[in-house]
Amino acid sequence: MPGEAPPPPPFVSWLRAPRTAPRPGVWAYEHRPRPAREPNRVPGRQLISGAVIAFLCGWLLWSLLWNGFLGPYWTWPLRAMMPGSWDQSTREYYVASYAYYALFVVALAVVFGRIGRWPELGRRYLMPPWRRAMERLLGPAREFAAARWPRLLVRPRPELIPSRQLLVRAGLAFAGVWVVWALCWNGAVGDGWMWPLETFAPESWRRSVAAWLYASYTYYVLFTLFLLAIARRVGHWRELMRRYGGEGQERQPAPVKHPKNNEHPATQPRQDPAEWPQLRAHGAHDAADRLMAEAWAGRMNDVDHARIEHAWQSVRQRPGRLAGFTDTVLRHGAAAYLHPSGERDLPLRSARHDLVTSQVRIGTAADEERNPYEHRGAGCALDPGLLGTSLLAVGPPGCGKTERLVRPVLESLCLQALAGRASVVAVGAAGSALAPDDAFDVVVKIGRPDSAYDLDLYGGTEDPDEAAAVLAEGLAGDLAEGRPGGEGRRAATALAQLLGPFRAVHGRFPSVPELRELLDGSADAVRALREALTAGGHEAQLRELDARERQSQRPGDPAPLLADRLALLDRPAFARFFDTTDPSRTFSLRAVEHPVRVRIDLPERGHAEASRMLARLVLAQFTECAVGRGDRSLFACLVLDDATRTVTPDSVRALGRLRSANAGAVLTLRTLDDVPEPLRPALLGSVGCRMAFSGVTTWDGARFAEVWGKEWVETRDVTDRQIIAHEPFTRAMHIVRHLVTGRAVTAQSVTVRRVERERWSASELAHAVPAGHAVLSVTSVWGDSAPPVLVDLTR
Repeated sequence: MPGEAPPPPPFVSWLRAPRTAPRPGVWAYEHRPRPAREPNRVPGRQLISGAVIAFLCGWLLWSLLWNGFLGPYWTWPLRAMMPGSWDQSTREYYVASYAYYALFVVALAVVFGRIGRWPELGRRYLMPPWRRAMERLLGPAREFAAARWPRLLVRPRPELIPSRQLLVRAGLAFAGVWVVWALCWNGAVGDGWMWPLETFAPESWRRSVAAWLYASYTYYVLFTLFLLAIARRVGHWRELMRRYGGEGQERQPAPVKHPKNNEHPATQPRQDPAEWPQLRAHGAHDAADRLMAEAWAGRMNDVDHARIEHAWQSVRQRPGRLAGFTDTVLRHGAAAYLHPSGERDLPLRSARHDLVTSQVRIGTAADEERNPYEHRGAGCALDPGLLGTSLLAVGPPGCGKTERLVRPVLESLCLQALAGRASVVAVGAAGSALAPDDAFDVVVKIGRPDSAYDLDLYGGTEDPDEAAAVLAEGLAGDLAEGRPGGEGRRAATALAQLLGPFRAVHGRFPSVPELRELLDGSADAVRALREALTAGGHEAQLRELDARERQSQRPGDPAPLLADRLALLDRPAFARFFDTTDPSRTFSLRAVEHPVRVRIDLPERGHAEASRMLARLVLAQFTECAVGRGDRSLFACLVLDDATRTVTPDSVRALGRLRSANAGAVLTLRTLDDVPEPLRPALLGSVGCRMAFSGVTTWDGARFAEVWGKEWVETRDVTDRQIIAHEPFTRAMHIVRHLVTGRAVTAQSVTVRRVERERWSASELAHAVPAGHAVLSVTSVWGDSAPPVLVDLTR
């Protein structure tokens, strides 16, 4: 049998790591809150000078006492308590007097140390170098001991020990100390435990019964306290008092708050998550044992854990599925409830992820005055609870929007899709390499002949009116220029008057060439459609076609404009795409009801206008499909790498509705000038997370400064005023000082007041954000928010 247990695998260590996120946007994995800020922190120069002055004052006082300048009164306690038999020539008097002097010096050091703040001086300037030196000195020995005896340096966390085991441990520690003390007191172990007293006690104490009696019983008390300190540490008495102190009942920890879309039982701080306590609490001990064995054998990763946890939540909602859940876990182990793609991880990870809290780390909050104190140095992270309010990132090209924001967020959503928690649709220009093709289930490469999938222009709906509204938003949504209704409604009506009759005849919606022909008012196409409607007896659809013909004769008819816009898609490069006759290749955004990973590549280089139109179309389809889902348990997210000219009045209103549908969107812009002027305030107000990268203009910074608002701060105004002397001697001294220094004699007055100031001004956002940094503010779907924080995206 091995003498010591092997160290836990990396996955178990990761799962056991503490996670505390007191504020939204804070990286919860191994987060250590900053100590409480001292409201009146003493400056370093003042602290050092005060400590030196206090030391000199204490030294002066002791010198005066020792040399008898203050009289013999300070030795009165020594003379009053000393026995009369102790003469000044005896050894007892010598030892007692010097012990009294030492105690008096210690008392002076304590008094003047508190006056001079010596403990704070040591904590600030002496302890950090001492810790670094000890770490450098003892580090190799500790690493060697950890490699040879891994359990020697690993102390069990008291909060993870069950209550019954903690009581047994505390009782055994007390019993062991009592047995050791009894053996020592009865002489069963000899006089070895009295060695310090016998070695260091003066010989004169042995000749004096009183002195030896006092010293012996003092030593017994100290030895008892030493044994109790060992028992307290080994038996975790402090944790026992914390649990059963006060009312005598174990105080339960507050549950950890998790996003609703990833809701699962909060990990109890005193339970080992690697043992799956949630399953054991509901009687699934066999499944918990199998999963624990898989974890310790190294056959489980974080995606497997998140996927099985998500499946367990459905079991908790429907207890009748417990037997099926247990059977599935026993048969497949860590591979239970596998994603339809069969993958258990991504081929490549470029960011740090924590699937227990569904967070992805994007950087570290800078440690500077403009950041709130509690955020400085903490990791910054995003999760579905924040992305559910949608995120808008603004920054010039090359500032790192794609590399340091879009890719980590997209990677996190793909991992959560593998865990069955989310569905993601990524839209970007061809060649932007948001993520490798292996990370997605569906890759639509519009305009590329090697694309295995096609895009459904109508969003997978069978309702002509809904299809017309979505297609009109994509084709002509940018023409509203911030004005609701108008062109959008007329375009949707014109499309519905053609899509309905065509679907009634052919059982499908028209392809791009067919729809363009009808919008152009081709006589042959309209006549063929009319004859088919008459033959089929579709009287209602005939009235729609007649209305379309009448409206086409009026000025301002939107059909010619729609035909011109549709002509951008009726190009040879798109000949294989947008085909409604082959539904096997067509991908519809209705699939966001399932944990699917989709990437849509737009032909940005050769067909920029068509790409903008397709981006608007995908955004309109996504908002419509996400809100119209029957099952909203999965978090659906759209990642739009470049939202230039895609924001419309309808899309801004739709972004606000995503929050209640457990969905969100991530939009990036080079500048807010790419959004119509009337829509900029509405866009910034409809999203809950806002991010301004380094290099934004002052015009963009002004918008962010306005939406982030102001805060109350304390300002210090220092005023120099010249001192005018009226006395001759003082005036002469001022003249001499002016000749020596070259400056007039002045006095400073400091005024402290509270003023309301912008959190981040437009000038600071434009000029004070370093390269590789961004200012981020987040809001959760429950309304919790965090102020704007300067984030270092490189750490």
